[in-house]
This record gives sequence, C-alpha cells and structure tokens, in this order.
Amino acid sequence: MPDKQRSTKRIAVGLDGSAPSREALLWAADQAHLTGSSLRIIMTWEYPQSFGWPVAYPEDFDPQQETANALRTLVAEVLGDDPPCPVELVAEEGHPGPTLVAAAREADLLVMGSRGHGAFAGMILGSVSEYCAAHSPVPVVIVRRDEATGNA
Repeated sequence: MPDKQRSTKRIAVGLDGSAPSREALLWAADQAHLTGSSLRIIMTWEYPQSFGWPVAYPEDFDPQQETANALRTLVAEVLGDDPPCPVELVAEEGHPGPTLVAAAREADLLVMGSRGHGAFAGMILGSVSEYCAAHSPVPVVIVRRDEATGNA
C-alpha cells in the first residue's frame, strides 16, 4: 500500500442484497474476525433517472431511510444479531463504483460480490466490480457465485 503507513483495521464491504454480495459479507466478516478489523458495510442508492417528464414521487418517499432499513435487515439476515466483529452501516447516495472506491480510501481491503449475468457475462466481472478493481487504492476481493452449483 504505497500511500498508507499504518493499517486502519477496517474492511469496506459493498452490499446490494444479491447472493454474491451476501457471500462477500460473510467472507469479509470472517476476515475481519481473523484480523481484528471492523466492517464498514455500504449500500448505495440513486434517484431514478428520467428523460422527459419529471418522476412523481410519493410525499413520504425517503430513499435514504429505505436504503438504511434494507441495509439493517440484510446485515441481520446474513450476520445475525451478534456479528463476529464491530460493524458500521452506511447508506449513501451515489453510484456504487465511485462510492465504494471512496470508502476504500479509509480501509485496508474492499470486498464485494460480482453479479456477471448469463453464460458469457458470467465469465467476466460485473461493471461495478471491474470499476472497483481498476480504481481502488487498496486490494479488492471479489466473491463470485458459481451459477451451476450456487456456491461462492
């Protein structure tokens, strides 16, 4: 790590609810437990883009709160009520790639799942995974799921 003189003892994890991202969270929690690190678990959201007429959102529409609630629920489903390491949950507006790379600047490791789709696309990384692998200032672990067996 060229610009880092000391470890932050933090692992950043991207979570989107997909099976590979859940597997990535499990892997990251095990790694954090082994290394005495904490987890910063990040879920992003963006307002849907529209072309032409503006989108009419319900009055009580709060994507920040909805994302935070979904993140809490997913982490509890995957790690249970007693995670093996300290956990910080971050729901943040923005595109996942740049948001995760920014989070990696304050971590020792970035962990994420890969959601390549289909027979051909499944052989390559997803666009967010590829972006993070190319731009992250720290090592990146990408957890893939074998579509044939369902195993990570």
